[in-house]
Amino acid sequence: MARYQIILAYDGTDFYGSQRQAKARTVQGELENSLRHIGWTGRSVFLAGRTDTGVHASRQVAALDFDWKHTPADLLDALNSQLPRDMAARDVTIASDAFHPRFDAIARRYVYRLYCQPRRDPLRERYAGRIWPPLEAELLHQAANLLLGTHDFVAFGTPPRPESSTIRTITQAKWHQDDDEWSFTVEADAFLYRMVRRMTFIQIAVAQNRLTAQVVADVLENRLTGDRLPGGLASASGLCLVSVTYPNRE
Repeated sequence: MARYQIILAYDGTDFYGSQRQAKARTVQGELENSLRHIGWTGRSVFLAGRTDTGVHASRQVAALDFDWKHTPADLLDALNSQLPRDMAARDVTIASDAFHPRFDAIARRYVYRLYCQPRRDPLRERYAGRIWPPLEAELLHQAANLLLGTHDFVAFGTPPRPESSTIRTITQAKWHQDDDEWSFTVEADAFLYRMVRRMTFIQIAVAQNRLTAQVVADVLENRLTGDRLPGGLASASGLCLVSVTYPNRE
């Protein structure tokens, strides 16, 4: 018996999130079903983080214990032969017996993609949010800079458990523009539930002159309560989990 680490990619459009549910199609459920077809008899796989309904991932991390008699490369091929078309295993390695993809992670990175057009584009909207009117670049960068550092993000998301802390440390928050498309890259030690979509929505409001950056700063510093921010989330389709970082182990 060995513990395996699996790097997963998936198109989240037709998944009701990553965590297993009794009556809904999820990433964890499809992964476990595929593993059982190749002989796995475990109770549950572990995932590095929870992604919402419709959210994608290019490098989600899973771990499981498996009495596999062949090489990790063979496991990679066998698993991909069973996974549905909107999921793929990108890599399989043997991990330490104590490895846990969620609790051992020290950072997670997401990218949110959007485009600015007044009318829908079905070929882009599967993997990007659409907004209109266009964004003012200077205001957008200003809003992103406010997020950096350690703050109480209670106004931006929900903790995994009611008693959990809502304090998080963001180490990267930046926007990149390419013609009418924007991408927001954000990295933190951990994220609250729906935090990235909420932060993206608020930054868009600032960049469209519907909200001032000062209000965002005051909420982050607890000078104002979260109800001063407009309600809403950026579309799930634009969000992708792109990396999970772990400590180096010799």
